[in-house]
Amino acid sequence: MKKLLLISLSALLLAACTDKNQYEQTVLEQMQLEKDVKDYKLSPERMAKCVVDTSSAKMPGIFDFDPKRLTAYRNYTRMLTLSSSKDPKKTLEELRTDFGSAKELAEAHSNYTESMMDCISAVIIEAEKSAEPEKEAEPKKEENSAPKP
Repeated sequence: MKKLLLISLSALLLAACTDKNQYEQTVLEQMQLEKDVKDYKLSPERMAKCVVDTSSAKMPGIFDFDPKRLTAYRNYTRMLTLSSSKDPKKTLEELRTDFGSAKELAEAHSNYTESMMDCISAVIIEAEKSAEPEKEAEPKKEENSAPKP
């Protein structure tokens, strides 16, 4: 009985890791294409981790391996790959059904977008703070080098 329970638990954890990893990979692909990430010279990997962590906090489910959270990872992954779908209209209808309604799909998209914007500003601020000690270490140039009377 213990072996059966262990095997079942292992299968669940493996599936959970797969769903989250697919979501992380899809977000990374989106960040590599994102214009703001390129313009601000941000790390796509850092951005992807931040977006996944931030958006996951507002997903259904209590923890990463919660069945509701696993379903959310799958749905968010499909939502992000909607434009590359062979039949976007059909996929959109399926997403509306999977999320529960068009409103919940819109809320999920809003969650992802807000997470991305929050992460862009957080990563930029983080980069600026790490650059400040370098600027302070540089000697200050005097504006007027003429001797004072």
